[in-house]
Amino acid sequence: MIHPVVRVALAGASILVIAACNDAGSLTPEANAAAAVLQDAATPEAAPAADPAASEAFASLVEDYEAFQRENSLGRRARDGDLDAMSQWPDVSAEHQAEETAREAAFLERLEAIDRAGLGRNDRVSYDVLDYSLRFSVELAPFDTARTPFLNDSGFFTAPTYAAASTRPRNAEQGEAWIARLRNLPDYFQANIDWMNQGLEDGFTQPRLIAELAASQIESLTDADTLSGILIAPIDALPAGMPEAERERLRAETEAAIAEAALPAYENLLAYFRDTYIPQTRESLGISEVPQGREYYQTLVRYHTTLDTSPEEVHQRGLNEVARIREEMDAVIAETGFEGTFAEFLHFLRTDPQFYAETPEELLMHAAWIAKRADDQMPRFFGHLPRLPYGVRPVPDTMAPTYTTGRYWGGDLENGVAGGYMVNTYDLSQRPLYTLPALTVHEAVPGHHHQISIAAELEDVPDFRRNTYITAFGEGWGLYTENLAIDMDLYTTPYEDFGRLTYEMWRACRLVVDTGIHYMGWTREQAEACFLENSALAPHNIRTEVQRYISWPGQALAYKSGELLMRDLRRQAEDRLGADFDIREFHDVLLRDGAMPLSALEEKMLAWIEDEAAALDEE
Repeated sequence: MIHPVVRVALAGASILVIAACNDAGSLTPEANAAAAVLQDAATPEAAPAADPAASEAFASLVEDYEAFQRENSLGRRARDGDLDAMSQWPDVSAEHQAEETAREAAFLERLEAIDRAGLGRNDRVSYDVLDYSLRFSVELAPFDTARTPFLNDSGFFTAPTYAAASTRPRNAEQGEAWIARLRNLPDYFQANIDWMNQGLEDGFTQPRLIAELAASQIESLTDADTLSGILIAPIDALPAGMPEAERERLRAETEAAIAEAALPAYENLLAYFRDTYIPQTRESLGISEVPQGREYYQTLVRYHTTLDTSPEEVHQRGLNEVARIREEMDAVIAETGFEGTFAEFLHFLRTDPQFYAETPEELLMHAAWIAKRADDQMPRFFGHLPRLPYGVRPVPDTMAPTYTTGRYWGGDLENGVAGGYMVNTYDLSQRPLYTLPALTVHEAVPGHHHQISIAAELEDVPDFRRNTYITAFGEGWGLYTENLAIDMDLYTTPYEDFGRLTYEMWRACRLVVDTGIHYMGWTREQAEACFLENSALAPHNIRTEVQRYISWPGQALAYKSGELLMRDLRRQAEDRLGADFDIREFHDVLLRDGAMPLSALEEKMLAWIEDEAAALDEE
């Protein structure tokens, strides 16, 4: 899974104001039914010649849209050397957001006036990505999600942590910009508090459970030594050739900014959570319990899946997947020779010391070894590899207790920051080794790091294409690679294969649990039961994951949608091309245009299959 702050940074927007299967056979009837909505755009046809007028109008729109994005992206402006951007936090004011929405609506209107059929292949992909991004930005805007600017494990209050980890000043002026940014932190926090107060007035809040988890994170950041250790990092990373006196001056000014601005901002925020926000939050869990919540969730279902589907359909699809995966799990249990019930096997996996690391370093070494084995296999399955490397890192201690098992943090080659496969080393009894291969390939390679880095290095495409992250595509790819890891020989024991199936079950239960909580009035206990009874996920992980789904409605639905389509597309390519099917080319083509809505992906890949088949027929 992409960390939400990182994900929005990849999208070229401001820092997030709220804040990881199917078998190789045929799809289930329900999955086929869900995919059927894509078929209208999926039948390949001979591409007509591009219409110069449509192409010109689209080029003009893209130019204006990207200027708008640059104007509103502090990250992009900072990378271009804008010192003012380096010193600021995102403008989350209602006035600014209303202006952004109005401009996006105007861009959407211009886009709809352009005949997509009159565009060339590359422009049609750009059209689809832009249409998806603009359409849902406009459609979701009326719900004012800035009223809940945090999740169970992150939010606006963790933005400084990520900023400190990715900011690398190259001179004194950029160091001074970082200091100014710390001085501006109280205003940024207050702007988010203003939104939260609006949410209290409207009854649109996070559940109390989630607010209390956020408060625990904020409390950890009110420790002066902890906060200073995090926020001083950009200054400590100043070039070695800088005069020592200058370095010491900047360090002293940074420490003063932390003590006089940043630390009081966190202390004030913690007091606000405890004294004002938490006592007025709702006890209910589902987003359907807030005003317009059911309409909001229905929109989120379509947004995250990129399908024209309903909560009820998604829920049933999840139930069917749970049943299918249980059958495969039973077969793997038989392979191990274990004698006992399914529940007894889960107890064995959760309690036997052989499946757990004894130290954080041991867990990280296991993760790193799997990652390097995956690296070793990459040229067998991909013709094109990105330049940006990645590292294996522990989740920061201030975040780990409420953080998920692992995530990917994006890097920046230009800024000298590698991608990060983040492994949670908190409470090792909840971090089984048998799930580590599936987690590693999903978050690192060939999963998120590979896909996102390929997109970032695209050439001859609009800039927004390099930075757009569409969850159904990105997380669908992550899930697809967990199954690809079978071909890569990365599962070495039946227990690791069961770990893979546990992760499959995890994503299937997500469909059931997310819709259950947010649309059907499920309790936390009902949600946790799906995981406890059907997977070997550790209880702590289950609690953390369910908390995530409660705080981030709909996001967990995206994974299966993309994975099922990608696996079906591969099956179709293998069936049509036979012995001439090239797995490396298939993967390269699938990823070469960056993220896109699933309908656009299906159209593209079916056209490629037809082109490859036609070329074979001519030989």
